Amino acid sequence: MNIGIIIQARLGSTRLPRKILLPFYAGQTIIDILMDKLHQATTSKVVVATTTDTSNDLLVKYLQDKGELVFRGSENDVLDRFINAAEEHQLDGIVRICSDNPFIDTEGLGKLIEKAQNSKADYIGFRINGLPSIKTHFGFWGEFVTLEALKKAAASTDSAQAHEHVTIHIYSHPEEYQCEWIECPDFIQGRNDIRLTVDTKEDFANAQQVYSDLAKTHRDFSLKEIVSYIDQHEDLKSSMRRIITQNTK
Repeated sequence: MNIGIIIQARLGSTRLPRKILLPFYAGQTIIDILMDKLHQATTSKVVVATTTDTSNDLLVKYLQDKGELVFRGSENDVLDRFINAAEEHQLDGIVRICSDNPFIDTEGLGKLIEKAQNSKADYIGFRINGLPSIKTHFGFWGEFVTLEALKKAAASTDSAQAHEHVTIHIYSHPEEYQCEWIECPDFIQGRNDIRLTVDTKEDFANAQQVYSDLAKTHRDFSLKEIVSYIDQHEDLKSSMRRIITQNTK
């Protein structure tokens, strides 16, 4: 199976426009940090899937100037965008990652790809507190899906939710698709007070604080170090808890 990484990205966020291109740490943006992490962690092809809308022209130029692979597809039908991106780059297995997750767990990414290479599953995801990690606020993990499963989902439903959220139809119908799970580490199970996905200005400021303080020591800090840092800063945890409550998924 030819497995590659497809990053879902656009600049038109209503709550924090152009968030992935804002200065984040030491002259780098969130998308810079994410791409660097992925390239260092795996030899798999990495493609950024954005939209044909002109609002994303800046993102496309920014990435292409750095030699990154970019695909442009549907603005609203993200499922269709992923299918076409995978086909264009000859991928039959896809690791889906969101572009606003600068704390992607590269160790977990390795586990996900290894499991996908040795499995016949249609979908493989991380599970925490009994939930697919994609439905939580952590911002640490990607998910794997086959191109065949995406095509089947696209043909099976016209639901706007299914076409916007890409994999939700698949993992919500385990009777139709073979789904497998990787349990998230024990030290984070039971936690619901960590939010490092970036949607708002407050999210951005929180993530920037965590990243810049940890990076002062070394840039390859672990998931355990991230959680430990948050636990030592009650004001940060309080902010995260409040945002999580306001944005229950």
